[in-house]
Amino acid sequence: MRRWGQAAPRETGDAGLDGARDGSRADADADAGGGAGAGGRVAARRGQAEQRESRVAAGLSELERWLADQVGQGIAQARQTGPADWDDLARRLVDAQAPGVAGTVTRLSRVLGAEDWPGLLLGEYALLRLLAVAHRRAAALPEPLRQTVRARVGFPVTRESVLATPAVRDHWDVVGCRDEEQDRLVARRVWLAGRTTGRLAMVLSFAPAGQPLDAFPPPGTTIDADLAFYPGASPLRALVAGRRGHVDAGPPPGTKVSQVPALIAEVLAADPWTDSWPLVLDGAVPCPDGIADDEGNALPLHPSTGVPWRLLAVSGGRPVTVAAEWTPRGLLPLTVWNEDGGAVRL
Repeated sequence: MRRWGQAAPRETGDAGLDGARDGSRADADADAGGGAGAGGRVAARRGQAEQRESRVAAGLSELERWLADQVGQGIAQARQTGPADWDDLARRLVDAQAPGVAGTVTRLSRVLGAEDWPGLLLGEYALLRLLAVAHRRAAALPEPLRQTVRARVGFPVTRESVLATPAVRDHWDVVGCRDEEQDRLVARRVWLAGRTTGRLAMVLSFAPAGQPLDAFPPPGTTIDADLAFYPGASPLRALVAGRRGHVDAGPPPGTKVSQVPALIAEVLAADPWTDSWPLVLDGAVPCPDGIADDEGNALPLHPSTGVPWRLLAVSGGRPVTVAAEWTPRGLLPLTVWNEDGGAVRL
């Protein structure tokens, strides 16, 4: 087991599990194709990169045509025919070396269980087309957005290149942790909030199902550390570049519920494909179906949350500090701090 500050060797770009798996092979594939000497290896890497660019462009052009056909013929039968169609499309996108987009297509079936699934599915189709068009017009995009688009498509970003960027030192509150299994691989997302900079971060690690994940301090801990962020228009994913130990700091500072809509609007304006963002809410009053404040502002919970009994019990109807993961369908509570300042994982 690695210590909490060490990054998993599979870490790559911020493009989901599929992009990360693809990126872990990038350097090995490049080294395998060169001739004897540095010149041959550089030429081989350049040729492989150009070949991949062509394959990705062709795959995303096919995706645009497929989306136009789906909207043209209607989505009424999507519950019956969609999963098989999406699996087939995802396989073709994997062959086109666009694993990030393939992963998004694979997860389309998740919306079918919702009551308002037609609107949700059309929204997902719109975001896929926006990504394909953005990739096609990447040369005209600002560099941070171009980096975001490439990461979403599935182009890898190496760990070494991230660690070569200037790191951000702060006292980072560990505000939440969530594990997700996909394709026999478990991804652990640890959410951090900087006390001085106000920055939010996500440290991502992977392990095969059934194997231990990277050790990391639990929610409620504050660490003195340097974080290096992956490039993008809304940089969130980071690597721990250096660490100095734990800090006694108490509950983290938070954002008011009334400020969240403007905050999320700013995030989405920079990266329209954002589907998850950490929040620390100060003075939050948990309700059976949402999180409110004393001014009547409220944010809904994700439908999968149900009634948050544990959160309600810790709050007892009083304002508390709550960390949650924002999603387009509502909040997923992560951690709550009780009246004694202790963190309770939800």
